[in-house]
Amino acid sequence: MGRGHQAIETPSLAAGAPALEVAGLIHDFGAKRALDNVAFSIEPGDFTVLLGLNGAGKTTLYSLITRLYNNRSGSIKIFGYDVRKQSSQALARIGVVFQQPTLDLDLTVAQNLHYHAALHGMSRREAQSRLEAELARIDLLDRAHEKVRALSGGQRRRVEIARALLHRPKLLLLDEPTVGLDIGSRQAIVAHVRKLCREEKLAVLWATHLIDEVSDDDRVVVLHLGRVLAAGPVPEVMRKSGAAHVREAFTNLIEKAGKP
Repeated sequence: MGRGHQAIETPSLAAGAPALEVAGLIHDFGAKRALDNVAFSIEPGDFTVLLGLNGAGKTTLYSLITRLYNNRSGSIKIFGYDVRKQSSQALARIGVVFQQPTLDLDLTVAQNLHYHAALHGMSRREAQSRLEAELARIDLLDRAHEKVRALSGGQRRRVEIARALLHRPKLLLLDEPTVGLDIGSRQAIVAHVRKLCREEKLAVLWATHLIDEVSDDDRVVVLHLGRVLAAGPVPEVMRKSGAAHVREAFTNLIEKAGKP
């Protein structure tokens, strides 16, 4: 059995291990501290919102989790696997939707997904089966043979989510996935991902600066200037910050933190 094929098998998950565990994470760009002792965890089935203004450090954190950057201090574990010491085991368990669109506009939807599947070592037959299932779930199976440039912005994002799920990860990372989309598309994408959490126990880390994407049923990690100001279920964060709603809680936390 080829090494690439092994990577796409449904991985066994460490019993009781969090889907994502970040501890003592520090990252600098020269003299600038981008992340300062960041720590939080996510359990299977959690929809966790990483909430922060632009420049809070959300994308830097995602780059460290996905090994685009190397974490030199602190630890990042995915279902118990350290991303620095056990990279292949850790990364096999995640799917990622980056902030910048990464689909090839001149390929069809199916071609984009088949290319991703090949990178994960899937046979074409297996890839076709999973492709059809994921596209059917987002109501785009009938657009499989159209070029991506013919799709709307919201449809392209849904295809990126389908692509990220092809290898059946148990942790999905989305970095500002709804930026630039209309309100209807944003709501549909959030609803789709929340449904995945409920029905498949998929753990999700959803980075955004849009407070209206936070639900009272979510968990939230408030990141500001590289520091975690609060983390936990939304009602708990609201109570501790003396707020009546999420927007007020976020504002209170930011004002209390002050400027660097």
